[in-house]
Amino acid sequence: MGTSARTHLVWDWNGTLLDDTHAVVGATNAAFAEIGLAPITVEQYRENYRVPIPTFYERFLGRLPTDAEWERMDVVFHDHYTGLRIACGLTEGVAELLAGWPAAGRSQSLLSMYGHEHLVPVVREFGIERHFVRVDGRTGPSGGSKTLHMERHFAALDGIAPEHAVIIGDAVDDAVAAAHVGARAVLYTGGSHSRAGLEVAGVPVVDTLAEAVALAAEIVR
Repeated sequence: MGTSARTHLVWDWNGTLLDDTHAVVGATNAAFAEIGLAPITVEQYRENYRVPIPTFYERFLGRLPTDAEWERMDVVFHDHYTGLRIACGLTEGVAELLAGWPAAGRSQSLLSMYGHEHLVPVVREFGIERHFVRVDGRTGPSGGSKTLHMERHFAALDGIAPEHAVIIGDAVDDAVAAAHVGARAVLYTGGSHSRAGLEVAGVPVVDTLAEAVALAAEIVR
């Protein structure tokens, strides 16, 4: 079996498989309003986004939010996101890409910073859970990096080595987490960052998920 035939994909959810950037920005603006900050545009969000999330808020607040402010903003963000997410669909071509990858004998999984208890039902609603060997959402507090979650994800993937995997996501943090475990990454411009913001990660950047999948099949050869 060739290397590309055993390449494993680890998909990100928000801003990658799920086309929800406008919902995320809407929920962010609700959180901003909670402490008197003016709303931002999608472009401003993409130009300034970073993790941990409090450091993203710092760019607009001029300081890190206090613990009390962060807790209030986090609650408001998730409350509003839950309502706005209902109108979001999968990114164009996702259903076909997810079905096509395992058809060639390859595997894929899903790792998200969206809370696990919320992620799994949504993935099931879209009817795509069967395409993944594993679906993991965030456990523990929100707002952090994906790095430790990526470690746990690979520890739970039976017989799949990071060096045979490509992470497809929309954030620099996806590339950081991939490098941490020894996997490769391809970043997609349709989510949380501008192209320029993604390019600082030093990994391939693409404008469609079809491009990401095609590239993933090649870069671990």
